[in-house]
Amino acid sequence: MRIAICDDEEQYRAELRACLNRIAGQYDNVIDSFCDGNALIREFSREAYDLVFLDIEMPEADGITVAKRLRTISDKVYIVFLTGHVEYALEGYEVNALRYLTKPVQSDKVREVLSYINGKTSEKKQLIVKEDGEELLIDLADILYFEAQNQNVRIRTVKGEHTVRYNISDFEERLRKNGFFRTHRGYLVSLAKVKKMIKNDVILEDDSAIPVSRSNVKALKDALYAYVEEQAI
Repeated sequence: MRIAICDDEEQYRAELRACLNRIAGQYDNVIDSFCDGNALIREFSREAYDLVFLDIEMPEADGITVAKRLRTISDKVYIVFLTGHVEYALEGYEVNALRYLTKPVQSDKVREVLSYINGKTSEKKQLIVKEDGEELLIDLADILYFEAQNQNVRIRTVKGEHTVRYNISDFEERLRKNGFFRTHRGYLVSLAKVKKMIKNDVILEDDSAIPVSRSNVKALKDALYAYVEEQAI
């Protein structure tokens, strides 16, 4: 996820960045900081952000004005206003603001925002693969794991399975930011589907036992803890 923080006060930018890194730093999120709205708009025009934390009270261009400019570029960006004054809330409806957070921002409120966005994003995301010459759409939320089988990959989902001619490393690269972890050279699992760990196996929701390489045990535990923390409200 691409995240932008725009606040004219360095202290609040640093505090929010540190908070985001604690909550979601494990997922290779891009977090950029801006001290004024015009700089944010210029960068946003080059490559849009998924989530923007935007201070309302800034000297050059106030947050409401900046948000309106961002909305002309993208109607998909989530905008969260940072403010100490609730009276600005009505103006936020004009730009479809997701939420208002009072400064200094509390980590549990940031976690709620990220959890909401991740939930919305996972509902929509699909994987496009070719199976028997036809394009197939698979909901990421349905996938349990990927298994390498010679020149093919078996995709096990809650609705069945598909065998496609791909390299499992291709899926690892594509899904790294979507809660998937390479437990073993032959397996890529959905962290959302993990039920428990037993020795060198991870047990998924369908009771599949997926092997975990000895060298990956600690990294998997860290990824699971980070994932659970990010999803918690």
